[in-house]
Amino acid sequence: MRATASGQWIGFLCLGITSIGWALNWPLIKILLQEWPPLFARGLAGVIAAFLLAGLALARGQSLAVSGAAWPRLLFASFTNVFAWMGFATVAMKFITVGEGALICYTMPIWTMLFAWPLAGRRPGIRDVISLVLGMTGVGLLLGGGGFEFDGARLLGIVLSLGSAVFFALGNVVNRTRVPLPPLVDVAWQVGLGCLVMLVLGVFFEHPDYGALSAVGFACFAYMVVVPMGVCYLAWFETLRRLSPV
Repeated sequence: MRATASGQWIGFLCLGITSIGWALNWPLIKILLQEWPPLFARGLAGVIAAFLLAGLALARGQSLAVSGAAWPRLLFASFTNVFAWMGFATVAMKFITVGEGALICYTMPIWTMLFAWPLAGRRPGIRDVISLVLGMTGVGLLLGGGGFEFDGARLLGIVLSLGSAVFFALGNVVNRTRVPLPPLVDVAWQVGLGCLVMLVLGVFFEHPDYGALSAVGFACFAYMVVVPMGVCYLAWFETLRRLSPV
């Protein structure tokens, strides 16, 4: 019992690290998007972070090899946990405010609860249902604070943010049993694969100005590489290992 309680406290600590690290990244993304387009910026940050994580894993004597049977799970996890979660949310910042984007993306626990019922057999109780209703009501009130008139651009941003939350919630439930790899290697592959797709799409479709990054933009980019893409993902997967998805 004592070990279980200790494990839960470590899980909550990791959850706090993830929440704060990702939350601080929202306004920094908005600053960075003034100089670099979303997919390119996020993709490049993730690829660099993946190389750093892989180098750290190799320095600790861990193999980067992935078995053939693990590839489907790894690809699905990289899509839900990285490409959809980070990619969709970052593109959405072009069309909606930071507050709106963060609010919609962090409806993720609501969708996690809904997915956990059919996929993990965790039936919501009365308290869960009340929380769900209150959460959805709160989101509706906050989004409608400036009126419910949505133009095409704002609606696209909302849909992208919502898709980010839904796919990440699905990944939290389905991917809770981790791919059979060391944590550093697992995160390096997931971040690398998900962000490589973003980077390629960004280069070919966004046509970034590579020299447009200012000192402030570089500081935001460096933070994105180290904290959200590295530290927070490691802490998040450790959270899922120690706490329930909801």
